Amino acid sequence: MADLFTPYVLKGLSLKNRIVMPPMCQYSVQAEDGIPNNWHYVHYVSRAVGGAGLIIVEMTGVHPDGRITNRDTGIWDDGQIPAYRKIVDEVHAYGTRIGIQLGHAGRKAEDANPPVAPSAIRFDEKYKIPRALSTEEVQSLVTAYGEAARRAVEAGFDTVEIHGAHGYLIHQFHSPLTNRRDDAYGKDLALFGEEVVKAVKKAVPEDMPVLMRVSAKEYVDGGYDVDYCAEICQRYRDAGVDVFHISSGGEGHIGSNGGPKAGSGYQVELAEQMKAKLDVPVIAVGRLENYEEAQQVVLEGKADLVAVGRGMLKDPYWALHAAQELNGEQKIPKQYLRAF
Repeated sequence: MADLFTPYVLKGLSLKNRIVMPPMCQYSVQAEDGIPNNWHYVHYVSRAVGGAGLIIVEMTGVHPDGRITNRDTGIWDDGQIPAYRKIVDEVHAYGTRIGIQLGHAGRKAEDANPPVAPSAIRFDEKYKIPRALSTEEVQSLVTAYGEAARRAVEAGFDTVEIHGAHGYLIHQFHSPLTNRRDDAYGKDLALFGEEVVKAVKKAVPEDMPVLMRVSAKEYVDGGYDVDYCAEICQRYRDAGVDVFHISSGGEGHIGSNGGPKAGSGYQVELAEQMKAKLDVPVIAVGRLENYEEAQQVVLEGKADLVAVGRGMLKDPYWALHAAQELNGEQKIPKQYLRAF
């Protein structure tokens, strides 16, 4: 029976354990050029030293106006590749695999003026009213995702994750709440995401798995449910997604309109449901910093991999400490052995 420390292999991706560091924006690109700096280097490499099996770099803009803020990372230009390659190479030195999350914030791009979206519907009164994309602009963004994936491959990443959750652009297209278009991308709400998946798939090696993060349900009035999301994700799966990273919400605030509070393991049931409906591997996420709870997710087969976000923000060596607590097998750096 697999546990948190059982190696995992999917296509050409081979992980030493089931522990994932999920994407978490650092808002730390002081030069505002999208290029990761020393903060990002230390941030990611330290989690590789700390024993994570897979690290997924924060949501990285496929377009300058696709960043949440101008201090987010980007991968819209070939000149940004070397800084990522430096991080990737050092993460690999510690036996950890690394991916990158490709995204576009759409109407939630705080520094874009104006932000763009499927339709001119703003997130809330604190955000700008977005400009609706033309059909040609939508198609150019599909190309931008493919080009970003190409750059990720050139930088040496082991996998790419497409951000289709949390109220960002792909989520905005497949949600009836935010897509009121009358062109092909409004008549078929899964079309944009499907085309993005195909563009990314075409840009990466055949043996590289493609991940996708999705919000399995929405929490505002009229929001979609798990069954609706599963239907959309079947299209994404058939277009080439190999693993789904299951989150929720983002079109409204956590806890709004009867939604769950962000407590320990609050999204695991969604991961389990989506795994059953899609019959593909899933990553569970959502306040899983408790070692035993994370272990149980894998032991009980609710998900194939477990993402630990806040737990790794406060403890870069979460995976090593989990192994110590749960008697799991982990290679502790010899420099740190005296502490264990």
